[in-house]
Amino acid sequence: MLKWSVIFLIIALIAGIFGFFGIVEAAASIAKVLFFIFVVLFIITLFTGRRRSM
Repeated sequence: MLKWSVIFLIIALIAGIFGFFGIVEAAASIAKVLFFIFVVLFIITLFTGRRRSM
């Protein structure tokens, strides 16, 4: 999922360079949403990660 947020971030940067403002807003918002979902899932897995029983 982090891969997708990076892809949309790159799309937003490239579109920003060329001046496609509608695409910039859409790609940036998608990248932001995916990034925050990734962060939340990462924090959840930190707390509920696999614990090995000995």
